[in-house]
Amino acid sequence: MIKKLAKSIREYKLTSILTPLFVAGEVILEVIIPLLMADLIDDGIYGGEMNMVLKIGLELILCAILSLIFGTLSGICAAKASSGFAKNLRKDLYYKVQDFSFLNIDKFSTSSLVTRLTTDVSNVQMAYQMIIRIAVRTPLMFIISLCFAISISAKLSIIFLIVVPIIVVGLFIISTKAHPYMKKVFNTYDHLNNVVEENVSGIRVVKSFVIEEEEKKKFGDVSETIYENYTKGEKILAFNSPLMQFCMYACMLAISWFGAKIIVSTNMTALTTGELMTMFTYSIQILTSLMMLSMVIVMITISRSSAERIVEVLDEVPNITNPKNPIEKVKDGSVEFKNVSFSYVDNKKKECLKNINLSIKSGETVGIIGGTGSGKSSLVNLIPRLYDVTEGTLTVGGKNVKKYDIKALRDQVACVLQKNVLFSGTIKENIRWGNENASDEEIERVCKLAQADEFISQFPKGYDTYIEEGGTNVSGGQKQRLCIARALLKKPEILILDDSTSAVDTKTDKLIQKAFKEEIPNTTKIIIAQRISSIEDCDKIIVMDNGTINGIGTHEELLKNNEIYKEVYESQTQNKD
Repeated sequence: MIKKLAKSIREYKLTSILTPLFVAGEVILEVIIPLLMADLIDDGIYGGEMNMVLKIGLELILCAILSLIFGTLSGICAAKASSGFAKNLRKDLYYKVQDFSFLNIDKFSTSSLVTRLTTDVSNVQMAYQMIIRIAVRTPLMFIISLCFAISISAKLSIIFLIVVPIIVVGLFIISTKAHPYMKKVFNTYDHLNNVVEENVSGIRVVKSFVIEEEEKKKFGDVSETIYENYTKGEKILAFNSPLMQFCMYACMLAISWFGAKIIVSTNMTALTTGELMTMFTYSIQILTSLMMLSMVIVMITISRSSAERIVEVLDEVPNITNPKNPIEKVKDGSVEFKNVSFSYVDNKKKECLKNINLSIKSGETVGIIGGTGSGKSSLVNLIPRLYDVTEGTLTVGGKNVKKYDIKALRDQVACVLQKNVLFSGTIKENIRWGNENASDEEIERVCKLAQADEFISQFPKGYDTYIEEGGTNVSGGQKQRLCIARALLKKPEILILDDSTSAVDTKTDKLIQKAFKEEIPNTTKIIIAQRISSIEDCDKIIVMDNGTINGIGTHEELLKNNEIYKEVYESQTQNKD
């Protein structure tokens, strides 16, 4: 896990190395200051040597200034290193998600990925900053202070050897007990973000059904779970402070008692007043360093769960990758399914497509109809390799889709899926997703084909109209037509419309179909629809039922030979009448 995370340090290695070096300088100077104080008390003040007082005083000032400089530099470098590390880690996570197939994305929920990119990365960032600074300072301060304390009085230093194991064992038990609760907290954060995302994105539905109270209760229940787990974890971690305070005061009392006895019994030959004062300072430094260590352990305990969740994403292997020496060009828009089966899970009994055999010629217009869950969307999602077939072979342009460069294949297979998504930006910017170098004339042309130009021209700013996030300021039908225009701008060999004219009236739907036929006759068009009127003029129509092809033919042929198609047609025409 550490090796995986360390790869994100990259260009911030230098600041990551300089930070502990500056910390080391700061610690050494802080440890030297008590020694100088002892000399100041014993040789200067008790000895009555004012020159010695001035000399040691100047040395103390110099050490303090240098310690301040080293401390400032270590803080600056630690901030740069940790912020840069977090930036790279966030970038690596985001780029990794971009390489995921739909199957990989299905494994992680959207809310979970958002939590990992934000809260989890922030926790790891804080832990990294503490590791390169405080986690270096703590053992250095402890070891050097302990060595100097032993050199002053080995007998008094035995106190530290008794107290330190108690602290170490206590901190280990506390961190081990608290970790499971912190892990539960961050897993529940995923659920909390999911509840918020659903509520905000579906706020219109929530208000129209007047279920605000139910949504509040759902949010409250998840928040309560986080509160309970976090409280349990923090209750355990709270034992850090009393443990450290007890050990610190016990040390101070023990040093005061035994140190005073040594001074009195040896008449300051074994231990001087200045040295006793220095022992107090070293005891504070030693125990403070252990207290800081406890803070580091708390932060590492919290961030450990976050780090595990981040590495889980980084370790995820995309199941769809480019082959060696991939084909860069799609010859034409022909598509052929040969004994294709597909399952979203690795279970043959749960296949949603079974033994599909289908041939589509380049330039054909093919309609697909079927009930909910019949496998229509699953079928077309295989063509651009959004998923890979479980069994059988799928070819596009006469070549197995697995032999193509993924980008080259998807550039030639334009999809307008069921969930039409527009992004915040102008209409032009949204449509240029199809071709970032497209001219204004090309944009207007595809919008006319998609029957979108008419309503766009009615906006005060026309094609420069700003689209809100998710396209909330345009209607469902307008959103669909903009998405169709965006797909057409790619000039694809294959155009897939997955129920993407459902919010468009019948007249506009017919105009779109007519434009496709006249303007892009060489593009293979695959249209999934619920309305037979949307596909009745197609070259052939495929009837899907329970993951299999129930029938293939023209509108007239299916009316004669296919019961499912005939039943759908009659129900729709009766409703129309």
